[in-house]
Amino acid sequence: MGAQLRVYKRRIRSVTATKKITKAMEMIAASRVVKAQRKVAASTPYATELTRAVAAVATGSNTKHPLTTEAENPTRAAVLLLTSDRGLAGAFNSNAIKTAERLTEQLEREGKEVDVYIVGRRGVAHYNFRERKIAQSWAGFTDEPTYADAKKVAAPLIEAIEKDTAAGGVDELHIVYTEFVSMLVQSATGDRLLPLSLDEVAEEAAPRGEILPLYDFEPSAEDVLDALLPRYVESRIYNALLQSAASKHAATRRAMKSATDNAGELIEKLTRLANQARQAEITQEISEIVGGANALADATAGSDY
Repeated sequence: MGAQLRVYKRRIRSVTATKKITKAMEMIAASRVVKAQRKVAASTPYATELTRAVAAVATGSNTKHPLTTEAENPTRAAVLLLTSDRGLAGAFNSNAIKTAERLTEQLEREGKEVDVYIVGRRGVAHYNFRERKIAQSWAGFTDEPTYADAKKVAAPLIEAIEKDTAAGGVDELHIVYTEFVSMLVQSATGDRLLPLSLDEVAEEAAPRGEILPLYDFEPSAEDVLDALLPRYVESRIYNALLQSAASKHAATRRAMKSATDNAGELIEKLTRLANQARQAEITQEISEIVGGANALADATAGSDY
């Protein structure tokens, strides 16, 4: 019994230490998700006005641009997958990876060759373990992405879509990330960034039937598109990085809270078992004392005769 009680006490100490760690991680994730939400809100006005400008240029001119013109027979596509550098976030990474894989399968069924670009060590590790080809990858900034990180990711993607497919370019650019809906809901989603769907862009820029402002294009609409569309792609990728970071922190907070609660329940269960073991040990000791006393009394009574 004594050995069993020691085992329970050792496990209680171990689980208690784990509970302290998960509680600390929960609090850290809660503080980080608030900061990430603020960054998402701060980036919204810039993205909105940039979208308005892109919509005005794209719809207000007859210029054909590689970033707005649909290919007649698209044969190659790029998929940018956003994951995290760290785990301990529940199904956050696996949901994004599954969404990317479904999108890739859909594009391949359409007869397109797919180049996969990945942000985050978890996504890179998943593809490397399965020996799948990765066109390019980035890591080290998923928890707190900056606009410079978004520009670094966007540069090779814009270059790829501006190239001819025969020279290694792509006809389409898709992005898979986790949208931050609320602290309890984060949804893995896939969007097509390029070529732009002008109807969707115009609707996004003026969702309630607002009239877009008039712009004069200098020196030309094509030059303006050359300048605006890369910024548009960078802002969309930056927003997706921020959304993904906020979602990851929210998922970590929820996972660590669940782990903390489970640790508390396990401690209560182990405490009850330890108390039962201790009571059994005390009962056994009392039984041995009483049995010894009775045996001594019987021996003493027998010697009196």
